[in-house]
Amino acid sequence: MLADAARLPCVPTLKERLRDDLTTAMKARDELRTSTLRMALAAISTAEVAGPQTRALADDEVVAVLTKETKKRRESVAAYETAGRPTQADRERAEAAVLADYLPAALDAAEVARLVAAAIADTGAQGPRAIGQVMKVVQPQTTGRADGAAVAAEVRRQLGVG
Repeated sequence: MLADAARLPCVPTLKERLRDDLTTAMKARDELRTSTLRMALAAISTAEVAGPQTRALADDEVVAVLTKETKKRRESVAAYETAGRPTQADRERAEAAVLADYLPAALDAAEVARLVAAAIADTGAQGPRAIGQVMKVVQPQTTGRADGAAVAAEVRRQLGVG
């Protein structure tokens, strides 16, 4: 039985994949990818030591960290463009593109609308008081794949709330 287990392919975790890709980027002298992956791994390490006890993050938690870092890049792009600094904005866009390689495929607006409609039907939600109830069902399905604010806006729209 152990011999069979030894032959099974080992699926690397997302963090291991990031480390392997960092090594590859360093060997290729890809400065953008190297710095972006170092930043991502630093953010993951920070999340691992945050809280009362150090722990290894599961892949879904790593995705959450990468999503947060991607959101920071999008916000930075807007800030740099407003400040008239296109070079820095382009750099932030490029970093966001590198991080996007490690995130699950994004949901489009139609898919989000379908998920929200299904959650409303499942919960029987009606009116503004049901927003939290619907979000509780939809969020696990959209985490890392759709912007939370856009999901909340779609929930409000389908529930007929201002």
